Amino acid sequence: MKLIDISPPISPRIQNWPGDVPYTSRKSARLRDGDGIDLGDFHSSYHVGAHTDAPQHYHREGRDASQLPLDAYTGPCQVIEVRAKRGKRFGLADLRQEPSAPRVLFKTGTFPDPTDWNTDFAAPEPELIDALGKKGVVLVGFDAPSTDLFDSKGLPSHQMLFRHGMMNLEGLVLDHVAPGHYTLIALPLRLVDADASPVRAVLVADH
Repeated sequence: MKLIDISPPISPRIQNWPGDVPYTSRKSARLRDGDGIDLGDFHSSYHVGAHTDAPQHYHREGRDASQLPLDAYTGPCQVIEVRAKRGKRFGLADLRQEPSAPRVLFKTGTFPDPTDWNTDFAAPEPELIDALGKKGVVLVGFDAPSTDLFDSKGLPSHQMLFRHGMMNLEGLVLDHVAPGHYTLIALPLRLVDADASPVRAVLVADH
């Protein structure tokens, strides 16, 4: 069994959505300074690094992060490579592999460096989310900061997630992952009244 980390490191270098709360970290005690322990705190948007949106983020009737269905975030998963164009939506015809798992992660290559923000990342068409939902897919994930384009109004792909009761993962790092089937583990924190939760997303490879 091999574990493949698909989460970016979280540090002050990581970039959040413009205008969102940046990640900061502070130490109140350090062993190297003669204190009895290391102790610190951090402040950040819920949407830092690899994370899942709670439906509360984009729908008035959506549940918060503490109520997310944990079974959606662990289990059989497929990584699919996308013929993605910068700043454009992609659909079924742009997928290099046929979706065949209940959790699908899309490798677009359009947000290559989490420490260097770019607005022209790719995102899925609502019709793609709809088609996957009808096939029984319970979660989709992306190597980009959002399930919709940067300048999207109304967040139609997010709304399609809500329609099908699907979960999402955003901010993944997939450049080192070959397309194929894996087991996903990416559990959210039980954060009350939170519109998202960071995750430590990993893939389990059986070979």
